[in-house]
Amino acid sequence: MKPCYLCGEQSFFKRPGSVRDNPDLQVMECRTCGLVFLSSFDHIGEGFYENSQMHAADSTVEDWLRETAADDQRRFDVLQSLMTKKSVLDVGCGNGGFLSRAGRVAATVIGVEPEKRLKPYFDQAQLRVFPHIREANQCFDVITLFHVLEHLPDPISTLKELAMKLNPGGYIIIEVPNANDALLTFYRNEAFSEFTYWSCHLFLFTTHTLELVGKKAGLQVKYIKQTQRYPLSNHLYWLAENKPGGHIQWSFLDSPELHAAYEKQLGLIGCSDTLFACFGVNQDE
Repeated sequence: MKPCYLCGEQSFFKRPGSVRDNPDLQVMECRTCGLVFLSSFDHIGEGFYENSQMHAADSTVEDWLRETAADDQRRFDVLQSLMTKKSVLDVGCGNGGFLSRAGRVAATVIGVEPEKRLKPYFDQAQLRVFPHIREANQCFDVITLFHVLEHLPDPISTLKELAMKLNPGGYIIIEVPNANDALLTFYRNEAFSEFTYWSCHLFLFTTHTLELVGKKAGLQVKYIKQTQRYPLSNHLYWLAENKPGGHIQWSFLDSPELHAAYEKQLGLIGCSDTLFACFGVNQDE
């Protein structure tokens, strides 16, 4: 096995759980820096994401938009003031739900999404989306990557490329799953680990390793926050039923006050399900 992508050490241990769609792969963790990664990336060949149909392959784009609406709106609410009258690039824009919202306030919005089957939808929705980063041939004030970095075999190189497209004083916003998610490390739910560990998640990051990735890309860390996308009902459902959907099936358990309190407590122990980070370009480089 190759040395750790982040720290270069070669001391690993296997995390409990298996990769649900590829039992030949193992989930490893670096003993030195804590980076979580798959034992091989050989299955991610050229054109994999262009042709994979990993996004809602069995449903319509309209169904997919309904599924992502809450996340799209949450991200828009957090970033609205940052994007107003600015230029925005959303890398890995998926169905364009966030991109459409950003277009309400931003001066310019462009997406990058390699999946070929989505091009007719983008054309119909009049969304300006390119299949590759290099085709977005301008600089931006805000660049977003929502649940993208964990899919990239070389995230540092991608961030370096994006940093070259950032206007002075601009920001790169990253959202990724947390490798220390409570269901993985605190509750140790086996069914959830098999749900989370799949062959398209090449890396899982902690606050520490996400910070390392940013710094190695020459970026300045503005902040990394713990965010809880899913409420307590979802966790209880996983523990009771060993499957997702608790935030729908048991939504009667939830309230904004309860979610805020649960999110705060999980954040205090570093076990929220999501990391939300803001990076800028170092001024002395």
